[in-house]
Amino acid sequence: MSLFKKLISVLKSDSVSNDEWEQIRQQLIASDLGVSLVDQLITKAKSLRTDDPVASISIEVSSWLSNKSRNLLGNKGQTKTILVVGVNGTGKTTSVAKLANYLIKNGNTVLLAAADTFRAAATEQLQTWAKKIEIDVVSGSENTDPAAIAFTAISKAKELNSDYLIIDTAGRLHNKQNLMDELGKVVRVINKQSVVDEVLLVIDATTGQNGLNQAEVFIQSIGVTGFIVTKLDGSAKGGISIAIEKSSGLPIKFIGSGERLEDFGPFDQTSFIAGLFD
Repeated sequence: MSLFKKLISVLKSDSVSNDEWEQIRQQLIASDLGVSLVDQLITKAKSLRTDDPVASISIEVSSWLSNKSRNLLGNKGQTKTILVVGVNGTGKTTSVAKLANYLIKNGNTVLLAAADTFRAAATEQLQTWAKKIEIDVVSGSENTDPAAIAFTAISKAKELNSDYLIIDTAGRLHNKQNLMDELGKVVRVINKQSVVDEVLLVIDATTGQNGLNQAEVFIQSIGVTGFIVTKLDGSAKGGISIAIEKSSGLPIKFIGSGERLEDFGPFDQTSFIAGLFD
């Protein structure tokens, strides 16, 4: 069932019992919309006097989403640098590869940097993906300083005049302060030669409200500009997307929905909202 189908069905009926309102409330909370937003939506729904509840709820939910650009930031004609951050296990490294593939399919040149040097498997994984999409990866040995990888990568990207440089980073949130210090150092090194155009935070939609907690840590520490949401079912569990944007004011720029390179694309706000009622 789509996220708001039950709500709209009830609103079109002549009367709604307290039990029905509570069922809807629990369903929406289970969708990871969050208690506060659910209660706001229920209050709005109870006050509606309209022949078109879909339009009314759509307007309300749309007002919660970010009004910032969902396009990738950066100046045309210069290498645009994207730092991809997130907790290990969210699909961060795979998202780097998927984003690179998307950009290449749209006529761009891309260079990757494997700066998650504390997890050897991450570098190997990125190199495997890169081989499939036939692009280069700047990497180093295990435990190499991530900032050194970033320095080499931005130098090479500028030399090649690449349209994009995408940097995969470590995600050891259990060692939070060290991780944030490390990411800050990477940003400072890049800024000496160029600029960091985007800091995209990868969030696993299945982690629910914990994903919001992760987002707060990264936003406060590293200056996130947007999100990549992975494992997103836009109907039953779409609430997390709304909650993320409402709490942060930042846009979801891309979504991943599967394991294939092609299971990835821009977040379409209009289609997403429509899907919540379909």
